[in-house]
Amino acid sequence: MTAVQDLAGNRLKVALLTREYPPEVYGGAGVHVEYLARELAALVDVTVHCQGEPRSTAVAHSPWSLLSEANPALQTISTDLSMVAALGGAQVAHSHTWYANLAGHLGGLLHDIPHVVTVHSLEPLRPWKAEQLGGGYALSSWAEKVSVEGASAIVAVSEGMRADLLSAYPDVDPGKVHVIYNGIDAEQYAPDEHTDVIERYGVDMSRPSVVFVGRITRQKGVPVLLRAAAHLDPDVQLVLCAGAPDTPELEAEVAGLVDELRRTRSGVIWLSGMLSKREVIQLLSRSTLFACPSVYEPLGIVNLEAMACGTAVVASKTGGIPEVVADGETGLLVPPDDPQALADSINSLTRDPERAAAMGTAGRERAVTLFGWGRIAQQTADLYRRVVDERRG
Repeated sequence: MTAVQDLAGNRLKVALLTREYPPEVYGGAGVHVEYLARELAALVDVTVHCQGEPRSTAVAHSPWSLLSEANPALQTISTDLSMVAALGGAQVAHSHTWYANLAGHLGGLLHDIPHVVTVHSLEPLRPWKAEQLGGGYALSSWAEKVSVEGASAIVAVSEGMRADLLSAYPDVDPGKVHVIYNGIDAEQYAPDEHTDVIERYGVDMSRPSVVFVGRITRQKGVPVLLRAAAHLDPDVQLVLCAGAPDTPELEAEVAGLVDELRRTRSGVIWLSGMLSKREVIQLLSRSTLFACPSVYEPLGIVNLEAMACGTAVVASKTGGIPEVVADGETGLLVPPDDPQALADSINSLTRDPERAAAMGTAGRERAVTLFGWGRIAQQTADLYRRVVDERRG
């Protein structure tokens, strides 16, 4: 990979702005920043600014104490202001998600540097966030809009996300929007033939199994999967690695659906606690297939994780998922929010384990070939060079 330098021959100084960073990672955007920062370190001088508890690997920022009882969106904005104040010396600010977009936008204005935005989702396409944030949803939507429209460049994580972004924000210059996919570390995410995790959580290897990994949020479609599970063949197990509910109401809805399902079938395993990466990899590797019932998904890193583990995928045909999952080759695509279609496709693969295994093999090859982080980091560093050169005129 080729390093990116400034006019003095020094490596470009880049500030990555994010809500999540290890060890506090709970979603795809956090995974993205973790691996992107690792690969960018060979190309630019990168400093990560995150939110949460102090850590040695990044500059952590916390909400103002005077806002401890305020709406969470307002707390986030206070954290963004802390980030802005810490960006002195950076030559590029690169923000991820609305939680950090405003920091990049204001930091770009204050320090006269380019601001690059990576959009992992779009607030206008997530109206259910009002359940979680209340009036704060109006603030998060404003923060994203002003930051995206004012950015020097925008990274869309899929062609589908690019189309959604230009539809949601028609004032954005299409020439500023660049598609750079999410990636996967195929050395870490690789088939695990061990069984200790499977045995610990009571998964029966003599039965086909479907695994879900994700947060309990409307976006991820957990209720859709649970309704589909009522139509699965009796021998099919369902393993839900699902936690971090957006609201107590949604958690109660999911718990009720799980209880109802358990009254009619065996093999319903709900793991609500935080799992280690190794545990997730083994659960993915040893399952017949991975189910992604998302109703909205710009790309879906977890699909790449499953594919890299050699597991077939049944996923919603929405957003950027069709750019990751090759329908009929590495998995099956179904209409979003359609429990019966989801159940039918799952049943077709659990009844044909040889076909599922062949799809898993093809999926790993696709993940390794097209979605390596080194390639993605180089594309990102080249974009930094472009926006810096444009700023210099």
